[in-house]
Amino acid sequence: MVKTQDIPILYRRGKNTPDRRILDSITREFSWDASQNGHDQERWETLLTREWLVTNGLGGYASGTVSGAPTRRFHGVLIAALPTPDGRTMMLNDVSEQVLLPGGELIDLGGEETSTGVSNFRALSHLQAFRLEAGLPVWLYRFNDGKNALQKRIHLVHRQNTAHLTYQWHGAAGITLRLRPGMHFRPHEGQLSGLDPKRYSCQVKKDWLEIGNHSELPILRIGINRENAAFHPDEKTIPDLRFLVEADRGYDYQGDLWSPGYFELQLEPEKPVSLIASTEYLQALEALDPDEAFHAEMERRRRLISVANPALQDAFGGELVLAADQFLITPTGRVADTARALAAGDEIRTVIAGYHWFTDWGRDTMIGLEGLTLATGRHAEAGYILRTFAHYIRDGLIPNMFPEGENSGLYHTADATLWFFHAVHKYVQYTEDRATLRLLLPQLCDIVDWYVNGTRFGIKVDPKDGLLSQGADGYQLTWMDAKVDDWVVTPRRGKAVEINALWYNALRLLEEWTREERSEETEQKFSGYADRAFESFNQRFWYDEGRYLYDFVDGEGGKNDPALRPNQLFAISLEHPVLEEKYWEPVLEIVERKLLTPVGLRSLSPDHPDYKPRYFGDLRARDAAYHQGTVWAWLVGPFIDAWLKLHPGAFSEARKFLLGFTDHLSEGCIGSVSEIFDADPPFTPRGCIAQAWSVAELLRCWVKTSAVDSAAVHDQDIEKHAGDYVIR
Repeated sequence: MVKTQDIPILYRRGKNTPDRRILDSITREFSWDASQNGHDQERWETLLTREWLVTNGLGGYASGTVSGAPTRRFHGVLIAALPTPDGRTMMLNDVSEQVLLPGGELIDLGGEETSTGVSNFRALSHLQAFRLEAGLPVWLYRFNDGKNALQKRIHLVHRQNTAHLTYQWHGAAGITLRLRPGMHFRPHEGQLSGLDPKRYSCQVKKDWLEIGNHSELPILRIGINRENAAFHPDEKTIPDLRFLVEADRGYDYQGDLWSPGYFELQLEPEKPVSLIASTEYLQALEALDPDEAFHAEMERRRRLISVANPALQDAFGGELVLAADQFLITPTGRVADTARALAAGDEIRTVIAGYHWFTDWGRDTMIGLEGLTLATGRHAEAGYILRTFAHYIRDGLIPNMFPEGENSGLYHTADATLWFFHAVHKYVQYTEDRATLRLLLPQLCDIVDWYVNGTRFGIKVDPKDGLLSQGADGYQLTWMDAKVDDWVVTPRRGKAVEINALWYNALRLLEEWTREERSEETEQKFSGYADRAFESFNQRFWYDEGRYLYDFVDGEGGKNDPALRPNQLFAISLEHPVLEEKYWEPVLEIVERKLLTPVGLRSLSPDHPDYKPRYFGDLRARDAAYHQGTVWAWLVGPFIDAWLKLHPGAFSEARKFLLGFTDHLSEGCIGSVSEIFDADPPFTPRGCIAQAWSVAELLRCWVKTSAVDSAAVHDQDIEKHAGDYVIR
């Protein structure tokens, strides 16, 4: 019988260096007893709720479930990142697979979703194992009582809109493989209905199918990299695909696909064959064959691990490094911005806030910068990101976010710009790049002037107390930004606790930077602002009855809000804490007791009447719970920062707050960290399947709580277990 461990890990090229062995060891695996062909609940849970994600460094991606059955509108083989105004576009939704065995048995490999959520179990009974190898998905199907096996993998070429599906047969005799591509060109968040098969055309040119739909979208090219592959024209519509997660989320969930026909090819033992799908020009597409492209990608991943912090140079840390890489992109769709950066001898970079539906968000980028780029050794890219966002500063604000397929950002945020100061500080700490600091310093000083004098959305320092106030009708300006139509769920207008913690931190940082740059007059100005904010903060925000901080003061009608939320942590956790030290212990005690969970912090205390234990239902129901108890993974970062200030040097104790994530990396999006979780056990993952600041803060705190010496990189074969995580 062919066992999972008998199938070789696919990449074995290169020297046997420590980082090479770390890359080989990053394997997260699920396997099943092939004899259990009944409706095994645990197996179904894994097949249908675990998802995988592969990205291309441009914002494009491929994603799906372990089973292969799509449950989201975002599941597909190639979601291309196209220039503005198209943005991310579904180009190849699916490739259905049939195997014709030597005895004549024809087997469908994929699952089939139905309106009741029951898949074609008989087809999936051949799926013996699924695993991530160095972050890339691999499926293993077995046949003939386990005597033969088919292995499939998928990867995207870095900085290309090109997907490779590779198949390799392990058996005594060859088999026939049939591959049918199915597609509906649409924005990746677009409507599922409206497919018009008459608009699609297919031409065979040289070795490629060229598929278009009479629009300005690029041609989709599909080909097979073997001469014995034949294309059989057999145009058809694949009707009534049902995306059950979309139904649960209150979106349209049913649509059709169009297929031009199918490929038929012979798979000889141990000779891999790849289906290639791409929107690139032929010259770029044909520059690398699939084997060369795969090994180039694995070498790129090896280098990512080799430059990361030594605390990340083991299998678990390496997995976080690869997860972080998925969010760092070159936004080539914004052509004018790219041209400006290149003309200045720079490059443009940004951060996708979360997959599948988020674009680049200023707040998420600045919070995640240290974990995604600095702790991973990608210092140059951190500088690119800071200088990219500096270009977009308007009226003292950096953009809150960039809508899909647009060049201009939206600026409705009070805190993203203040997080920019934090990110610059961390960047200079790591790199000592004073040239970039000097470049940005005039803009940073200008931001403070805008905030003092007043800018958009009511963002202005109150001259009575030196605290920063914000608020405008119809806008949600803090990170607690849920909004449904005209309903702002948590408006928090007034003087929010974390906004003022960030304001004070920014002022102290500017005081330091201007002192170092010998600008005494400016230094004194910022010092004066900071002193006044510090005094007022400690007078105004301490809620003596609860022994913690108000969430905001001077709200509508002069209200001070005593809701117990995690936002108060920033008054301790930032480089320059605005909260007097005598208050730290009671704040941390109640936050740990009421808000801390194994996968982050609740956004509201369970004792509050607005507390929502589950994040579920249609958009209105979900947004009503988004910041009313829902657990946010990224908040574990400021909690650990604050906790270590109260317990300096207690790194092993702090590490315990992260251990819940070791199991989580085997649920949701395998190998990554979800955006949010239900507020009550079992803390079901929700929201985006992979979130930038969730990964960034786990990675950053993994380094911060590590006792790994810089020389203590694993140099021998090891075996460890952490949940489903296996190092071999």
